[in-house]
Amino acid sequence: MATYIDRSIIRSSIKAWGQMLLLLSILFSFSAHAASEEISGIAAALGVETTEGVETTEEIVSNDNSATSENETLTGDTTEPASSLPTPAPPPVISGESTNNAQIETTPTPQKDNDIRQRISGIFSEIEGLQAVNVSVTQGVVTLTGETANEKKAQQAINLTNRLTDVVTVEDRINRTLDVQENVSTVYQGLKAQVTNLVKALPLLLVGIVIFALVAWFGSWLSNRKKMWQRLTPNPFVAELLSQTVKVIFIIFGLILGLSLIGAETILGTLLGGAGVIGIAVGFAVKDTIENYIASLMLSIRQPFRARDHIVINGQEGIVVRLTSRATILMTLDGNQLRIPNAEVFKGTILNYTKNPERRFTFELGVDANDDPLAAIKVGLDAIHTLAFVLDEPKAIAVITNVGDSNIVLEFQVWVDQSETDFAKARSIAIRETKHALEDKGFSLPEPIYRLRFNNKLEKAFEHMQSSVSNANNIQSDMTITPTIPKPAETNQVNESHIDDQDKKQAKARAKTILQGRSANEVLDARPDDKLMEKVEQEIAQSSDETDLLNNNSPQE
Repeated sequence: MATYIDRSIIRSSIKAWGQMLLLLSILFSFSAHAASEEISGIAAALGVETTEGVETTEEIVSNDNSATSENETLTGDTTEPASSLPTPAPPPVISGESTNNAQIETTPTPQKDNDIRQRISGIFSEIEGLQAVNVSVTQGVVTLTGETANEKKAQQAINLTNRLTDVVTVEDRINRTLDVQENVSTVYQGLKAQVTNLVKALPLLLVGIVIFALVAWFGSWLSNRKKMWQRLTPNPFVAELLSQTVKVIFIIFGLILGLSLIGAETILGTLLGGAGVIGIAVGFAVKDTIENYIASLMLSIRQPFRARDHIVINGQEGIVVRLTSRATILMTLDGNQLRIPNAEVFKGTILNYTKNPERRFTFELGVDANDDPLAAIKVGLDAIHTLAFVLDEPKAIAVITNVGDSNIVLEFQVWVDQSETDFAKARSIAIRETKHALEDKGFSLPEPIYRLRFNNKLEKAFEHMQSSVSNANNIQSDMTITPTIPKPAETNQVNESHIDDQDKKQAKARAKTILQGRSANEVLDARPDDKLMEKVEQEIAQSSDETDLLNNNSPQE
């Protein structure tokens, strides 16, 4: 029991002593930290540099009396030992009030004002144009009086004064004389010095110009080696782009060498910065041109068509003459030159008829509703297959597309080789032959029928008007109105068909007579017109400053 009590007492005493030691350590650390902060503030006011975490509190306090003997006071651009100056007791510092990045003391000394005045006067005496400036210092406030030739010199004096330590503020009372002779002489001296430096630098400048010219010439010579670039890439547009890029690179490299030789690398940075800003502005201004240039590059790589191809671009039809870096040039079927910007060509829909020479044309004919449409189809196809330009494969066909009130519409679909046949002529001849074949076999091609109805009063009025005119003038009227007399339907149809047959016979006889005349074969000839292709060949052979980007050796899309 006694042993147990002794152990509990020991444990409680150990615990109490541990808590007391912990509390004491916290208090000592807090007091040491506060003391170090106070001493650091005092040392900063005295200009003494302290090292945190190295010196202890006792060391800082012990060295406090010897800190002033090791201090040096900086005045302007020079340093003076602290032993040459009086060492007054450190005054209290008003924190938060500063001018020119310096603390303002509450107890200034006349000796310090005199030192500031002497230092500023000494500096002004060594600078041309500031010898006439007077300096007075009171309570750390510097007052500048006297004369300067211009505003530039006055600002120089103020800026130099502000750079000194212990200067609270500067009062500018300098008189700007603006004397003509002094200002002109200053400018003259400056220009004279610049001309002298330029004359001295002329040999070096000439060497830089020669180096730049040599490098630029070599880049131009290398870019003109067209055969070498064409061997590197078969695309003429890409080859030209590479050659121009190499030329620009050599020009920039020569400019860098020349400026580096004369020690003007900063000018290059300024030029590049200005060129970047100008490049952005020009890029926004000529974005359409840049887009067109990129489209030309893509078209030259893709090669969607070749020269002499018959194409349609966004509804514009023609034969390709050439592809330049700006536009695609076509020869329209009317024989006119058409230029389409490459940006529109690249984004547009391109229909190439030459890619597949087999082309189909269609036309429609209507037969009478009483006729058999299949029989009419057979008659029409037989007539079409007799034409020499019609292809056997793919085979020509015909379908019924519509059944109207008085006719049945048939659509004929015929294939031709457009490389050997004029498409429009072939379609025209096929329509004629099919129409004649249907009429010869007794199929009628009815026209729209319109029925007009008049009431009895209107018919009587026409009859009365006709009789009155005939009695008055005793001549036959140009307008003859015959009353409608009902007739049997069969009789009307027979008479109408008889009249139609006579008209058809007369039309065929007239056509036969005409087609037997001279030059009739040209009308029935379905071959392409050579005149248009001759104009295309002339345009292709014509020399142009613009490089043709179409190349048969390049892969086609």
